[in-house]
This record gives sequence, C-alpha cells and structure tokens, in this order.
Amino acid sequence: MRIETLRQRLRALGANPRHEQRVLRLWSQALPQTAGKRQVEHFLPAPLLAELPAIAEELAALARLESEHPGEDGSARLLVRLGDGQLVESVLLPRDGLCVSTQVGCAVGCTFCMTGTTGLIRQVGSAEIVAQVALARTKRPVKKVVFMGMGEPAHNLDNVMEAIELLGTAGNIGHKNLVFSTVGDPRVFETLPRGPVKPALALSLHTTRAELREQLLPRAPRLTPEELVEAGEAYARATGYPIQYQWTLLDGVNDGDDEIEGIVRLLSGKYAILNMIPFNTVEGMPYVRPSWEKAADIARRLHRRGILTKLRQSAGQDVDGGCGQLRARAEKPVRPARRVIPVAPA
Repeated sequence: MRIETLRQRLRALGANPRHEQRVLRLWSQALPQTAGKRQVEHFLPAPLLAELPAIAEELAALARLESEHPGEDGSARLLVRLGDGQLVESVLLPRDGLCVSTQVGCAVGCTFCMTGTTGLIRQVGSAEIVAQVALARTKRPVKKVVFMGMGEPAHNLDNVMEAIELLGTAGNIGHKNLVFSTVGDPRVFETLPRGPVKPALALSLHTTRAELREQLLPRAPRLTPEELVEAGEAYARATGYPIQYQWTLLDGVNDGDDEIEGIVRLLSGKYAILNMIPFNTVEGMPYVRPSWEKAADIARRLHRRGILTKLRQSAGQDVDGGCGQLRARAEKPVRPARRVIPVAPA
C-alpha cells in the first residue's frame, strides 16, 4: 500500500484534510484511532467513522512482528512480516533510533551484504515503510529513523520520499533525524533537495579506490569516490546537515595505509562524518572482521589527521543478526557462497 492510496480512500469516505491528518498522525505514532482530546464520533464524518476499525486493522496488518532478537547493546532486531507474507528486517537502535527496510531484497549486490544475495524481490510500499515505524513505536519511543535496512532507497525513491514526508510531518520526527542512505544514485541528489522534508544523507563509500568500489558494489552507479563526495558536499552545504559517509571495514581489503591517505585526501575540509563499522561476519562470505584494536587505531589516526570519525558496532552482533541474516535464516537455511574480491591496490 502507498500512503497516497490511503489518502484517496480516506477522502472517498468524506475526510477533509484535518480528518486525513488525524488518521495518519495517530497511525504513524502508534496511537489508537480513538486517541485525542476530541471524541472521534464528534469529529470524523459518519462514513469514515464506520470504516475506521477496518482501516486500523488493515494498517496494523501491513507490518506484523514475526520475531524479536534483543542484543546486549540495547538494540533489538525485528523480523517483520508484510501483508503478502514477505519478510523484512527493522532494527530498534539504542537512543530511540530505528532502522527500516525499503525493499525486499536488493539489486545492488554489495558483496559483503547478505541482503544482496537474493536480488530484488519487490519494492516496499510507502505505507509499509511507515508501518515498520508504527510497529516499532508499540515497543519503544522512536525519535530517529534511518533508511539503512534491506534494500537501496534510491531504487524505490517515490515510496521512500512519500514515507519521509509523512514521518517528518504527521510522524513527528525531526528532518535531520530522518537519514536517507544510498550507494550514490544521481537521482538522489536531484530529488532530495526538492522535497518538503529534506532528510540527512548517508553515502556508502567503503573505499577511496574506484576500481575496488566497483567490485564491492557491483551494480551501484558508476560514480567515482571523488564524484560521490562532491555531490554529497553540495547537499550538506545546502541543507546544513553533515554527510555521513559509511565505511564497512573489511580486514585486509579497505583498511590499509593507502585508504587512510585516500580518506584524508577526499574528506579534509568537508562537512562530513565518517562512520566506520567493522564487518558483521557472515558465514559463506569471503571477508573477515578486523579486530576492534585495529579498527580503533584507524579511527585514531584519522582523528589526528582532522577527519571526524566515529567507530560504530553493527547492532545485533551478539545475536548473529546483520542485515539480511534473520530473513535468510527464516527463508533459506543454506547461505550461498560468495566470490572472493581482489584486494591489491591498483
């Protein structure tokens, strides 16, 4: 379901903009449709009032909890079943954050990501994206939403932007606390500045070497790291939010001195934060998670060179719940082997 489809249904039942906004606000904030100071029977038109229980049930059915996997770090990975039976993952993050999925599967095929092994199965509708937030809010407060779960948001741009607009208005989430993550599709840099809600932007960098990036992200747009940073910097300056550059640390692949020098060259003086996340070990993939000591040393070296670097843990490490793993275990117990990526610098 798309949010616009829901809006049209509400209008057909006699809803004016205030009625429509009330239904969307209560749903996205996980509140009963009878909540609020004004009694619903004194506010909504009779046709909408009669259909409201059925609408509320349909919205609840868009995303139901299949299983929950709490982590010791305060996170909890949620396996969510959509209305047609497909499974996606959401992650409750520490400090009132939530990571949501925008696709079932993914077409980019990042070689270090379990989600990419399935390819793209289908898009997640804008109402299904918001439904993940509503579901999470039944468990704990959600004040930040990051679009970093299963899927490439740029490949589902209309649905994601529709969800962002609702979450940044009726959903009561600050615009800079909505984080759009992408491998760097040029359409993102054209579309995001035009929206009424301008989210923060996270760009998957992972390496400063163009040839290695093409191997790690085989079906990402062919933007060089330099072009990606240039486009990111323009958006950061236009919105006033620093770009979050994402870097999955792969032992012996993108953690050498050459990459450190490349990062300093690319990001010095930029309005940016570098998020380094050690690889979440996945059976059947040819990568190794670097030691925490090695990762911390890289972050310290970058800090000394003037690069704001945050070393982060992938939520749910202790429950073997990296993105796509819960769904993979539920749908397909045998994980496919992945090809080894050459690691020698050009």
